[in-house]
Amino acid sequence: MADELMDFEEAVRRYDPVIGLEVHVELGTATKMFDAAPNVFGAQPNTMVTPTSVGLPGALPVVNAKGVEYAVRIGLALGCEIAESCRFARKNYFYPDLSKDFQTSQSDEPIAFDGALEVELGDGTLFTVPIERAHMEEDAGKNTHVGGADGRIEGASHSLVDYNRAGVPLVEIVSRPVVGAGARAPEVAATYVRTLRDIFRALGVSEARMERGNVRADVNVSLRESPEAPFGTRTETKNVNTFKGIEAVVRYEVCRQAAILASGGQVLQETRHGQADGTTRPGRVKSDADDYRYFPEPDLVPVAPSREWVEEIRASLPELPAAKRRRLKAEWGLADDEMRDVVNAGALDLIEATVAAGTTGQAARKWWMGELARHAKDQEVSLEELAVTPAQVAQLQGLVDSGRLTDKLARQVLEGVLAGEGDPAAVVEARGLEVVSDDSALLAAVDEALAANPDVAEKIRGGKVQAAGAIVGAVMKATKGQADAKRVRELVMGRVGA
Repeated sequence: MADELMDFEEAVRRYDPVIGLEVHVELGTATKMFDAAPNVFGAQPNTMVTPTSVGLPGALPVVNAKGVEYAVRIGLALGCEIAESCRFARKNYFYPDLSKDFQTSQSDEPIAFDGALEVELGDGTLFTVPIERAHMEEDAGKNTHVGGADGRIEGASHSLVDYNRAGVPLVEIVSRPVVGAGARAPEVAATYVRTLRDIFRALGVSEARMERGNVRADVNVSLRESPEAPFGTRTETKNVNTFKGIEAVVRYEVCRQAAILASGGQVLQETRHGQADGTTRPGRVKSDADDYRYFPEPDLVPVAPSREWVEEIRASLPELPAAKRRRLKAEWGLADDEMRDVVNAGALDLIEATVAAGTTGQAARKWWMGELARHAKDQEVSLEELAVTPAQVAQLQGLVDSGRLTDKLARQVLEGVLAGEGDPAAVVEARGLEVVSDDSALLAAVDEALAANPDVAEKIRGGKVQAAGAIVGAVMKATKGQADAKRVRELVMGRVGA
């Protein structure tokens, strides 16, 4: 039965939404968090495992030092304090994808805590999300449900378990309750996760590919009657791995919970599952921390990062995305709204790479946000999926700058590049698209056009210089658009003595 929903605008007028995000990022280490099994995506099921991966009796874990380093890097980038000593714990529960009956995680002693992340919304508004903690843990394996619709457990006849992912290192970033977002709560949630994704990539700690589940979010939503009221009962929608999905989950839960509260009902504290259509469906009654019976992991010693090592890591941090955007905006001479458009289109890295290949920021932006954006929209793909590289775009602009191509010819050359005909220079040669720069050839075309239009020549001599446009147009047509219109106009005016 479909959930009763309240209109979103009405819901946020009557209730104050509070959100919380638990974002998991798989770390890009060579091996797993507690054993030497390779950390590889896409291998044949159950081939990237050791006895420790599947929790066989007598198999003992060893902490991955690189995983600890990556966790510290993430914590520092989020403005967190780094613990002088912290421990792993056993989080006890049974699922078939965790065959040892517990997950090795961190409970009351996370490696990083008390941070904050400022995010920039679509209109430039800045919003700060407080961060409670970032802690280390291991991922679970993957269940594949056979026989159900779209691989879901509903209607499945049986399930298969792949333990390749079991033990892959994770860092979980847990926000504090995010208040004050109001009607923008869905946008804040999605932008926060997008900002984290960009930071992970900048730090080099993860490929952060959402479609592979490298980054996924548990989305908590609750409603209260006013900003002064106590927090309401929350739901937690698990493992959402698209930005649109995160936004849709927050919006749907606000509408669903508002309808329940308005009718006098009570929201059930539970986990839920996001659906492809933007709705959520019930999972299980939500467990509290006490239900997991955390206790210190007896097989692992405490982790105690030295202050010197932490400061070395801090000094090695790269430029973070927000600072990078501010710098590039100034270097490229873009207005605030132009830079937001670039970021929202996912074109920032492409433009930066194009500039590095030898052109200006404005020229690179012109191509990626103009002609290439149009092609991407027509093909229903992202900019980075187009069959053109930043180096090719820079080469194309170089041909324009050198006078070998006009903008109109360059667009034809770009179509050839996108069609797989080679680099811009090769397309120019193969299609014969280079600008006609031989004055003798242009003069011949000018003379022919003037002879065919003697009245136009007389008008020009009589002071109506705008009439030269007809001759220029005729020459451009005769040269198939390969003439420089400015040079043609100069030759026309010289020919008629104007």
